[in-house]
Amino acid sequence: MFSLYCCLHASAQYNVNRLLTSGRIALHYEDYVLSIQYFNQAISQKPYMWEPWQLRAIAKYYLDDWQGAADDASQAIKLNPYITNLYDLRGITYIRQGKYDEAISDYSNAIALDNTNKGFWCNRAACYLEKNSYDTVHAQLDIIISKWKKYAPPYLMKAEAYLKQGDTIQASQWLDNTIKVESYNAEAWRMKGYIALQHEKWQQADSCLSKAIHYKPKNVFCYINRALARLKLYNLRGAMSDYDTALEHDPNNFLAHYNRGLLRQQVGDDNRAIEDFNYVLSLEPGNILAIFNRATLLDRTGDLRGAIRDYSTVINQFPNFWTGLHYRAACYRRLGMKAKAEMDEFRILKAQMNKHMGIQNRWSKAKLSAMRKLSDIDPEKYNQIVVDDDIKNQHEYTSAYRGKVQNRYTSELFQPYIALTMSRGNSNDVSTYIPYEQHASQFFNEVYHVTKNNELFTMRLGNISETNGMEVFAAIDSLSAMIERTNDTEEAIRLSLMRAVAYSSSLNYQDALNDIANVLKEQPTNFVALWQKAVCSAMMAEYESGTSPQNSKLRNISITEDFNNLMRLSPDNAMILYCLGTYYARNGEYDKATEYLTRAIKLSPQMPYAYYNRGLVHLKQGNTAEARRDFSKSGELGLYGAYNLLKK
Repeated sequence: MFSLYCCLHASAQYNVNRLLTSGRIALHYEDYVLSIQYFNQAISQKPYMWEPWQLRAIAKYYLDDWQGAADDASQAIKLNPYITNLYDLRGITYIRQGKYDEAISDYSNAIALDNTNKGFWCNRAACYLEKNSYDTVHAQLDIIISKWKKYAPPYLMKAEAYLKQGDTIQASQWLDNTIKVESYNAEAWRMKGYIALQHEKWQQADSCLSKAIHYKPKNVFCYINRALARLKLYNLRGAMSDYDTALEHDPNNFLAHYNRGLLRQQVGDDNRAIEDFNYVLSLEPGNILAIFNRATLLDRTGDLRGAIRDYSTVINQFPNFWTGLHYRAACYRRLGMKAKAEMDEFRILKAQMNKHMGIQNRWSKAKLSAMRKLSDIDPEKYNQIVVDDDIKNQHEYTSAYRGKVQNRYTSELFQPYIALTMSRGNSNDVSTYIPYEQHASQFFNEVYHVTKNNELFTMRLGNISETNGMEVFAAIDSLSAMIERTNDTEEAIRLSLMRAVAYSSSLNYQDALNDIANVLKEQPTNFVALWQKAVCSAMMAEYESGTSPQNSKLRNISITEDFNNLMRLSPDNAMILYCLGTYYARNGEYDKATEYLTRAIKLSPQMPYAYYNRGLVHLKQGNTAEARRDFSKSGELGLYGAYNLLKK
């Protein structure tokens, strides 16, 4: 009977709805390439359905394939031109490509279908702003404000439009209006801070940028600009702290490294200032001002030949740069190279005479300002703090597709469940920990005759959400054919469980659970099947929590019972305790999570994932000391991602 069912099941074609569900799950877990494969299959079977075209467009959007996403969204619109979200999706892809006229057309169509969506109105206005169509922008924004008086983005966009028009008075007034509507709007405080910097109101700039940072603490340029204000207020310690924080968030930031190098130079921290300028030059090897600053530091620290090398690089590009010639001459004299020193000193004298006679133009007063723009390469400004050429507002377009698809965690993600998988794993961590569980090992031995000399069927314990794409699909097809051929019930059970593992490795949890259900009908206490069922159900419940809360709640009850059954069969099983602890952690039941993860660690002290997840639970509960200890141990065991959280 079991074999007959498996044969029927194996010969059945994929149901398109099942393909779409599997694709959505892959999309939810950010496996965009795999999700595209599912949507490809759905499109090939039913190309007249608009939904798979939309879903494939979303996956391409998150892979930054803007044009591919726009093409798929266009096809979906052809098939069903009455879905507003399709115009939103294509509109946001056009915006990413700078095609603002096309985006305006799409948002106009979306508004025609649904004129109550304020996000559509704002996105269209933002496109007009990008085109510098100021009259249209102000007219559009006036309409939005009249419709939604308590909605902050149009007020902020008004301010930005006036700022781009050079009217800082009107811009400031609209920023004040924005803050009245939404006092915690970080972008409004940031722009107020920038205007204060432009007017050299350093105290006000410090205050406004501090509020912007309070409401949005990871904006790198707020720290860099507040550091500038603090430098002008002679708060050197505060400025240094801001540069350090900016570089924690963006280690490759040019402005932060350059300006911190200048500040370190000013306070006499010469060696570390050299490190900053070395980094700047690794990003921009031809940056003349960084080269000259490094030259002065090498000069001060006694590396005279290195200083001469850098001075010479600058002088070759600016032959009449007196300061550089003077400094290089001093280095030559200290090395006893008098002839070369005298040649530089003669060049300085000749240049001074030429300038006096009007042969060489003087720098204008405007170019001798206290701060230099990023694009200003006047070598006389080598020791001046650098600021951006333009103040730009980064639009946060209102769209369902702006952030991550799943939107379930921030960067603080729990390590995944451990179960049977056919993926090879692609972790960049260096942990030598290899999961081992006796029931899984016994199962691997039972199916050895199938897996030997066949890479498609390589099985291990690991993260089932890591996929090998087409290899797993090929394994599913091979296993289905083997199930159809066999007449041996025991063999069919093993092959069905293997196929369940393959399905779960391809994030097709529903088919995996169907196969497991058939295995458990014949063998209700099959430990591996129960384990795989619990983990697949947990992954499915996590996906359904955002789409079907009622189903998710019922599934959670079943998952808890599955884990309880597993612990009755194997009470001191570290793998099961880890999975159960992770399950509670992902569902916000932190006390239970701590209990089970601690039990797992006692049984398997070398399991880095358990320390990591327990550390994250401690962090979410505010127990930072315990979190540090767990992240430290996890990193020590090779899971180096823990050090990022430890640094936080």
